[in-house]
Amino acid sequence: FIRAVDRAGLNKRLLDSLEKMPNVTFHFNHKLTGADFSKNVAWFEQRGDAPKTDQPQNPSQPSPTKKEQRRAPEIEVSFDLLIGADGAHSAARYHMMKFARLNYQQKYIDTLWCEFQIPPSSTGDFKISPNHLHIWPGGEFMFIAIPSLDKSFTCTLFAPSTCFADLSKAPETDLLPFFETNFPGVSPNLITPKDLQSQFTSNPHLPLISIKCTPYHYTSSVVILGDAAHAMVPFYGQGMNAGLEDVRVLFDFLDLHGVYDPSPSTNGTTCAQARARALEEYTMQRTPDASAINDLALRNYTEMRASVTSPVYRLRKWVEESVNKYVPSLGWSTQYSRVSFENERYSEVERAVERQGRILMGVLAVGLVGVVGVGGAWAWRWNHARPTGRVVTRWLLWAAKRTEEYAR
Repeated sequence: FIRAVDRAGLNKRLLDSLEKMPNVTFHFNHKLTGADFSKNVAWFEQRGDAPKTDQPQNPSQPSPTKKEQRRAPEIEVSFDLLIGADGAHSAARYHMMKFARLNYQQKYIDTLWCEFQIPPSSTGDFKISPNHLHIWPGGEFMFIAIPSLDKSFTCTLFAPSTCFADLSKAPETDLLPFFETNFPGVSPNLITPKDLQSQFTSNPHLPLISIKCTPYHYTSSVVILGDAAHAMVPFYGQGMNAGLEDVRVLFDFLDLHGVYDPSPSTNGTTCAQARARALEEYTMQRTPDASAINDLALRNYTEMRASVTSPVYRLRKWVEESVNKYVPSLGWSTQYSRVSFENERYSEVERAVERQGRILMGVLAVGLVGVVGVGGAWAWRWNHARPTGRVVTRWLLWAAKRTEEYAR
């Protein structure tokens, strides 16, 4: 069961829940400008209504005057643990790099994305089936639609940057033909041509970044979560899920080491020492899991935009789904089911799927060898009756050899 959820709405729900907690206070418009994680001190600019000074990173902001370029007032804050959940361009991670020996990898893929909406039908219902993830594969690009709670569909166009550049030159004449050719049935059936053009021109065309780093912590002072630790491309829809899972796993380890246990320690371990151990174990577990879902998401883009049209791919998926449905005791599941609907660690999913793939291809190869063997016996008999049989025999021998190599 899949539904798209509006991030802004989810954020508001979370803020409403946090606001009811007596031990939580909000401080908006504070920008992290520095941190000393050996002394557990951080510095924040109190932005308030002051004009933004990072104009090069915010080109939509008007150029500030010299008077407006004054630095916002800064405050110093002491802390026990700083949790950096501040996104792919994390300030917490940047300042942690000055203390931790942090390995960092960042990659932009040559794909941009733009969001569209399929509204509910005239009767207030879904226009297409809400029980499926809808994909229009296009080889180098694709269009997807995911049902939302309000009976609309949240849709996304993924395409190379050159494709977006070409469409942006004259969307009023080029956009609709592009959709009619590559994504038949989308417009005008689901999205009117006017709405299609309006959404393409008004919604941003955003890049896709993939980030890996480790460790996720430094001593007992700081830990990073979510996109700050492992930003990923959205082709598995697991970015926010992985971030929420980070929170669960982190607090599992904090509880395991009694970080918030009010009773006095029996082994002489201080709260800071217990927290340091918890953060170290959190890094050790989450690093391979985050790396796995990062790689799976990248590979899934190729699968969604191109592989789904392959007969071999469809055969494999049919076999996997049939085994899962009719022989569930084998514990056989598709990769998508394991990632989206089960609670396995991402790294364990990757290993399980690789094992299933080897078994499945081996079985298919053995079956093909059997077919080739039967065909070879028949061809041998036919070889004595017809001269052309020699050609068929040689072809079958070649197929048997290739099949044996593939099975290995």
